[in-house]
Amino acid sequence: MASNRDRRVVVTGLGVTSPVGGTTQETWEALLAGTSGVRTLEQDWVAEHELPVTFAASVHTSPDEVLKKVEVRRNDPAGQYALIASREAWAHAGAPEVEPERLGVAVGSGIGGVWTLLDQWDVLRERGPRRVFPLTVPMLMPNGPAAAVSLDLKARAGAHTPVSACASGAEGIGLALNMIRNGRADVMVAGGTEAAVHPLPIAAFAAMTALSTRNDTPELASRPYDVSRDGFVLGEGAAVMVLEAEEHALARGATIYGEVSGVGMSADAYHITAGEPEGAGAARAMLEALSDAGMGPEDVAHINAHATSTPVGDLAETKSIHRAFGDRATQIPVTATKSMTGHLLGAAGALEAVITVLSLHHRKVPGTINLVDKDPEIDLNVVTGEPLVLPDGPLAAVSNSFGFGGANVALSFRTA
Repeated sequence: MASNRDRRVVVTGLGVTSPVGGTTQETWEALLAGTSGVRTLEQDWVAEHELPVTFAASVHTSPDEVLKKVEVRRNDPAGQYALIASREAWAHAGAPEVEPERLGVAVGSGIGGVWTLLDQWDVLRERGPRRVFPLTVPMLMPNGPAAAVSLDLKARAGAHTPVSACASGAEGIGLALNMIRNGRADVMVAGGTEAAVHPLPIAAFAAMTALSTRNDTPELASRPYDVSRDGFVLGEGAAVMVLEAEEHALARGATIYGEVSGVGMSADAYHITAGEPEGAGAARAMLEALSDAGMGPEDVAHINAHATSTPVGDLAETKSIHRAFGDRATQIPVTATKSMTGHLLGAAGALEAVITVLSLHHRKVPGTINLVDKDPEIDLNVVTGEPLVLPDGPLAAVSNSFGFGGANVALSFRTA
């Protein structure tokens, strides 16, 4: 069995359903164009519940347009999004031939099947227990999406579900990386999914004053690093990668889009919702991801920041980047793609990992939108306006994800 780092792990397939596009290509093109996926919610329940926040970053393409009716019926939206993204990633990878026992799944979710849980609670109260849908439990459980993907692909090396709030998707990719390195699988389908644009999460996040309240101009609400930022925008969707041991990918002549070179994880042990304000834990995760890859701060050409657009969080991450990168912190190009996609919670880290791989592969970094008046305390080299063109030659990047409970995950990537 290969030990850690003996096996290089590469990306051979990408799949996305997001607020700005129903596929990876649509999403990438929208990000390069600086398109916002944040929109006013038109559902009746917004007024019915008198929600204080009336907008979100809902998925661009309805699952009804992609999946069979029976698949929609038998999967919570979180599972639906995971199936859509995983199938695109699998097709993009060329549907690798691999023994089922050597194929695994790691799809994280921060909340799981909240729509199913609360819809079926309403059914129970209003119509009685006999009318509760028989598949309620597998649809509401957080590992339902990973199980659905595993069943769909006949993946038997494991069906794992990291649940670490907004770091869940990134942790899924890190888990997949180590499963391949340690010889437990040759191919992994990894990422995250979330479907929490629902009245309860909106009301709950609003109650803790975590959400932006720019109801009149929702497309301007997600504004990382801006002095007027007032909270994050709730998003939804899924992003998935097909990861392979390099020798497996080369043997079948697969197209390689990049390498997952390292993962770093830490816990703040500071507060259930607030990150450690000086960024110590986040910095440890970044440095561990670089060390795991055999790299140092000097090797990094780009950072895809967690940057949710909260006043405290953006500043803490800035401090963490300074802790990790020292003098280079003000030079490395940083982008905050949540300015366009909103915050996909458990899927955010996976989506931003996909964006980071695409940035290295195409050597283009999407700009941060809505940054009009930069906070003077955010002394970072933030990419705005037109996409930044990265130089030729080998490149490395880091993608950050931080979650409630003090979870910190950093992923490092290299060009193929």
